[in-house]
Amino acid sequence: MAVRREEARTTVDRYPGRVRVNHWVTALSLILLAISGAALFHPSLFFLSSFFGSGSNTRWLHPWLGVVLLASFTILFIQMVRYNFWTKADTRWMGHIGEVMSGREENLPEVGRYNGAQKIVFWLMTLLIIVLFVSGIVIWYEYFGATFTIEQQRFGHIVHALAAVAMLLVVIVHIYAGFYVRGTMSAMTEGKVTGGWAYRHHRLWLRGEAREGVIDERQTPPRGHNARPAE
Repeated sequence: MAVRREEARTTVDRYPGRVRVNHWVTALSLILLAISGAALFHPSLFFLSSFFGSGSNTRWLHPWLGVVLLASFTILFIQMVRYNFWTKADTRWMGHIGEVMSGREENLPEVGRYNGAQKIVFWLMTLLIIVLFVSGIVIWYEYFGATFTIEQQRFGHIVHALAAVAMLLVVIVHIYAGFYVRGTMSAMTEGKVTGGWAYRHHRLWLRGEAREGVIDERQTPPRGHNARPAE
């Protein structure tokens, strides 16, 4: 991570390539799980199975997509968990959530790499993915049909459906925030944000990055190079 002075702006490295790739694998898995899960949830949504070729393909693929999601999010969790522990600064920041929603962020308490709302989304997604995977195992008839009773499988269906709806809501909030806060998307597409964005939204994090040094990437003439006057 580094703060970089470029020709037209100052940027701050936010996410390395490996984190961005893993984020988009997780995102794609969630999208495919939402489509296939909806197709299996209710007959009126069964037409969505055409995205996967047939209903049988959808039923076979859905749980395996869950395995991919668990694997990719586990890696993401390991990469990000150290930044998502709750602090007193997060409590103070959440106390000003009304100002955040109204766009009046001038007097917000300074926060680190993630604010309180981002940390809540992170831990909700962690909890819900665990619940979805465990309940998914209970209703994965192909491999675990004989392991659980009918009552357990019925309860697993209810828990799985409720957790899926909750996950959908959390993802919608996450996506909305990514577009609502201008300049955020570049963090996961380019891996960097502008210095102004970092100062406005994550000032403590920016101070820490700046203390590690600033890389000047502006073009400068070679040392000792002086233009000679025309003769």
